[in-house]
Amino acid sequence: MRYRELGKSGVKVSEVSLGCWTMGGLNWVNGSANGWADVDEKEVARAIDFAIERGVNHFDNADVYGNGRAERMLARTLGPRTREIIIATKTGHFPGTAEHAYEPQHIRHQCEQSLVNLKRDYIDLYYFHHGNFGPSDRYLDDALAQVHRLRAEGKIRLVGLSAYSIEDFVRLIPRVRPDVLQSWAHAMDTRYIEEGSPVRRLLDELDIPFVAFSPLAQGILLGKYQAGAKVSFEEGDHRRHSSQFSEENLARVQPKVDRLKSRFGEDPKSLARAALQYLLAHPCVGCVIPGFRDLRQVEMNLAGADSPLTPDDVAFVRRAMQ
Repeated sequence: MRYRELGKSGVKVSEVSLGCWTMGGLNWVNGSANGWADVDEKEVARAIDFAIERGVNHFDNADVYGNGRAERMLARTLGPRTREIIIATKTGHFPGTAEHAYEPQHIRHQCEQSLVNLKRDYIDLYYFHHGNFGPSDRYLDDALAQVHRLRAEGKIRLVGLSAYSIEDFVRLIPRVRPDVLQSWAHAMDTRYIEEGSPVRRLLDELDIPFVAFSPLAQGILLGKYQAGAKVSFEEGDHRRHSSQFSEENLARVQPKVDRLKSRFGEDPKSLARAALQYLLAHPCVGCVIPGFRDLRQVEMNLAGADSPLTPDDVAFVRRAMQ
């Protein structure tokens, strides 16, 4: 396993780290599905044990993943090993009884609850989970002040910002000055990390690393979903209503996946290596955080962790995704 420092923080994370969203299982917030198909905790534990043995030292979580379930499951599995692991979690998508999830008192409550769930005295990396700070960013200044108080109290080491649009990042990065940025990135969509893009310029200028979630496009880059096949998910699984899994999108994507297969091989481990290492070839990327639900998926995610792509491979993937 290779490691990268997150900016100038002194915190080094495994290039291939793991995201814990799936561990929350089927879930709803304010009536909207935001979960995944339920997992078997014994399988998750086997997968985490294997990952740590292979050098994974960073797990990415959030208060809204199962509304605390994923944090508690991670803590049970890690046990005393938690002292050796970099744990990230987030606030912002679970509002509780607050008018807005970024109300300062709510942020403090969620941070304290995450510490209880994770059985930790501090959180290594605490993210704002999205870029909506209310009309005219009305909650931003007080939310920032609260997070900095929590940091001064030793409950947070690093402050992160997650968002889902270039506009949010460009507006918020100069004000938040996060230690780490997070959003989606995969071979078909590198809008935040491509050289010359507005977000990439800020990453380079301020020496902020980027953590890439959904690096396998939720399994689409593995050829898991074939064009013409009807895909269905349970209620409570956010994918049920996602356009990513529409017949039209899968038909559009399949030729791109076929091109990857022609160079790297058809098996999922080879395709995962190509997808993950393609992102890691971007110097602003601190790590990738593919999700997992069992040992087999973690074995697949880690199979190519020590095998970077050549410059020719990187150029091929870029062309193949156009």
